[in-house]
Amino acid sequence: MTSAPATSTAAGLLIGGDRVTNSSGGMHQHIYPATGLPNATVALAGAAEIDRAVDSGTQAQREWMSLTVDRRRDLLIDLADVVHDHLDEFARLNVHDYAVPLSFAGTAILLERFLRHFAGYVDKPNGVSTPVNGSFDINIIEREPYGVVGVIAPWNGALAVAASCVAPALAAGNAVVLKPSELAPLAALRFGELCIEAGLPPGLVNVVPAQAAGGEALVRHPNVKKIHFTGGGATARRVLVAAAADLTPVVAELGGKSANIVFDDADLDAAAMMAAHQGPLMQSGQSCACASRILVHDRVYDDFVEKFVAVVGSAKIGDPFDPAVAFGPVISAGAADRIVTEIDDAVTHASGELVTGGRRMGGELSQGYYIEPTVFAGVDNASAIAQTETFGPVVSIIRFGDESEAVQIANDTPYGLNAFVQTNDLTRAHRVARQLESGSVWINTFSDISPQGPYGGYKQSGFGRTGGLAGLHEFLQIKNIRIGMR
Repeated sequence: MTSAPATSTAAGLLIGGDRVTNSSGGMHQHIYPATGLPNATVALAGAAEIDRAVDSGTQAQREWMSLTVDRRRDLLIDLADVVHDHLDEFARLNVHDYAVPLSFAGTAILLERFLRHFAGYVDKPNGVSTPVNGSFDINIIEREPYGVVGVIAPWNGALAVAASCVAPALAAGNAVVLKPSELAPLAALRFGELCIEAGLPPGLVNVVPAQAAGGEALVRHPNVKKIHFTGGGATARRVLVAAAADLTPVVAELGGKSANIVFDDADLDAAAMMAAHQGPLMQSGQSCACASRILVHDRVYDDFVEKFVAVVGSAKIGDPFDPAVAFGPVISAGAADRIVTEIDDAVTHASGELVTGGRRMGGELSQGYYIEPTVFAGVDNASAIAQTETFGPVVSIIRFGDESEAVQIANDTPYGLNAFVQTNDLTRAHRVARQLESGSVWINTFSDISPQGPYGGYKQSGFGRTGGLAGLHEFLQIKNIRIGMR
C-alpha cells in the first residue's frame, strides 16, 4: 500500500486567483484512508478568509455579468475542454482525497458534461412577457442571478457537486464560493485552478476548504445570497438555523436509505450485480445513492441472496490505485469505528442474519480503514440497521410477498432520495415508480446522474433540485418589470 505519498506540499485556499496558506482556520493534516498515513497538509478557511472570498466573488460576478452572453457561454465551454484534458488527473486526485477505487473515481466526467450542458443555456432567452388584466402595460418576467452563492460539498463527491451546482450557478450568472470538506479538498482545489486557467475571472470560483466554523461563516455571510448544501441531515439542520438569520434561501440534498425492489420476474443475475455495486461496493457504501435496503420477492429470495453474496464476495479489495480493485476503505478511523458499532448492535439485537462481513479487515489492510462488505438477511424493516443511514458497506435484505407490500416497505423510511426497481414488466415498473416516495426512481439500472435530469429528495432527503431546467432555476430569482403604457 504505497500509492499515497507520505507527505506533500501544503495546499492553500484559492481566493481571487491566489493561493492562501496563512489562514485563520489553521492547517489540517489530510489522512489517506487506505493507509492511515498523511498525504497532504491543507489550509482551512476561517471567517476572515470567507469574508475575503465573498468580496472577491462579488467583484468577479460583476465582471462576469459585464461579458456578453456568447463570451460567457464560450468560457464555460473552454472550461469543459480544460476539465476534459485533466480527467485522469482528477481521477487520481479523487483517490488521494478519499481512497475511492480508481475504477469508480472518474466523477470529473460529470463535471465536463454538466459544464457543456449548462453552457448551452447561457445565451438562451429565459424571460417572458405577458398581457395584464385591464391594461395595455408591458409586463416582463425575467430571471436574474443571485450574485454570490455558497456551495457546500461533502467529502464523497466534491467534483459531482461542482458539476451539479457550480456549473448551473455560473451559467445563471452567479459567482461561487465552494467549500469542500477538509477530508477531501484536493480535487476541488484543482478545479478552482482550472477555472482560472480556462479564462474565467479570478474570484468567480473561490475554493475554501473549511471545518464547521468556516462553513457557518459562509452560511451566515450577509452577501451570500443563496446556499446549496449537500450532506447529512444533522448538519443540514445547523445550516438552516444559520441561514435563518438573514433569511438566506437554502437548497439541501441530504441522505438516503434507498430501497432496491427485486421482483420475481427480474433477471436475477443482472439484479444481483446491480444491487452489489449500487449497495455495499460503490464507494464502500458511502454514497447518498446507496441502495442499502434490498427488498426481494419470496419466490426468488433464496436464489437472489446466493447470487448477491457471490457477487459481493468476488469483488477485489485492496489498493485503490489498482484498476482491478472494486472496494476500498471508509473515510476515517472514526467512521470505521461507528460502522462496526452499528453492525455489532444489529447482531446483538438480532436485527437479521449476518450472512457475510461485519469486521475490520486485517493483514496488509489493517492500517487503513477497511471494513468487510457486510450483508444482513431476513431483516425487519423497523430495525435500526434498516432505518438508519449507515454510510458504509452494510446492506439489509428484506422479504416481501406482493407488490403492495414491497411499496409499503420501500416507503417506510424518513428518507426519499432514490429508489430502484428490478422487473421486466413495463406496466409494473410504471405503476410502482409512481407510488414510490422518492425524488428519483431507477428501473433496471444504476443511479446515473445526468445534466438533463433533475435530482433531489423527498421527505428528509432534502428539497430543491440539481440538474435539468429545475436545477438551473435554483440559481436564478424571478423579477417582474411592468412598464405603464399611457
